[in-house]
Order: sequence, then C-alpha cells, then structure tokens
Amino acid sequence: MQEQFVLSVIVENHAGVLARVSSLFSRRGFNIDSLTVSATDNPENSRITIVVKGDTYILDQITKQLMKLEEVEKVERLLPENSLFRELLLLKIHAPVESRSYIKEAVEIYRAKILDMSPVTMIIELTGQQSKIDAFLEIMKPFGIIEMCRTGITAMARGMSTIYDPSTITD
Repeated sequence: MQEQFVLSVIVENHAGVLARVSSLFSRRGFNIDSLTVSATDNPENSRITIVVKGDTYILDQITKQLMKLEEVEKVERLLPENSLFRELLLLKIHAPVESRSYIKEAVEIYRAKILDMSPVTMIIELTGQQSKIDAFLEIMKPFGIIEMCRTGITAMARGMSTIYDPSTITD
C-alpha cells in the first residue's frame, strides 16, 4: 500500500548537498513528491524536508541510502499526529471588479492575504496544510488561475521532540 512519508533531514550546509540528495532518489527510481530546503539555527546545517510515497520497505531503503551520504547528519520520519506540516501558496487569479467581494470573502474565510491587486488580477498568499490549500484552489479555479507557486511541505515535530540531540535543549 502506498503511503505518504515526510522525512526531515539535517545536512551539512555547503554547495552540492541538495544535488547529491536528489540524485540519490533518481538513481534508485524513487519519486520525490515535495522537497523544501531551509537554513537552521546552526549556519553549518540545512534542513531538507522530503515527501515521498511508498511502503515501509521503500521508506527503510530511502533512510538507509540517505544515511550513507557523508553530508547527512540525521534523518527522521515525521508523523502527522505529533508534527506540524505546512505549505505556502502564492496564487495569481483573474479578479474582475464584479468578483472581488466574493474573492475577498473566500480570502478571509481561509485566512489568506491579498498581497497585490491590479485592475484585473489579484495575488493571494495562503499558508496551511496541503488539504486547506487544495480546497482553496478549488474555490479559486472558476476565476481563472493565471499562475501559482507552491512551496511543498515543510514540517517540524511538536513539543520537546527535536531532530537534534535532546540534551542540547534548554528551558
């Protein structure tokens, strides 16, 4: 059975690491559904959030292969029940004057933001779970999507759980 897995990977922050991680997936025939990379509080590390579909065997293989890369310091699977998953959407839609009040109402309901408005378009920003973004897109489709950009999932464990050594956390 295909399942969605979210992996948080701490890597050394230097040129070529992302290429090595992504090529590992392509060499093994694994598809990446989503990939985000960001700085961490330590300038020597970056965090890569990878979303893949597969079974537990594939998850095990991916984890083992990632840990073989010398730049990879830690790999952790994040579970939905004890993690926060978020995605960012930037959406440019047709927004004629007669539709703007409806669009603004939808923006308020979804707690999105209008970032830019021209005489015929709007750019909207929305952050949230993948299902929230998908639902918002369905509502906006009838207006005509001109352009959109989604970041992919970024994630973090809740509470005191951390990908780092727990002994380094202070109150």
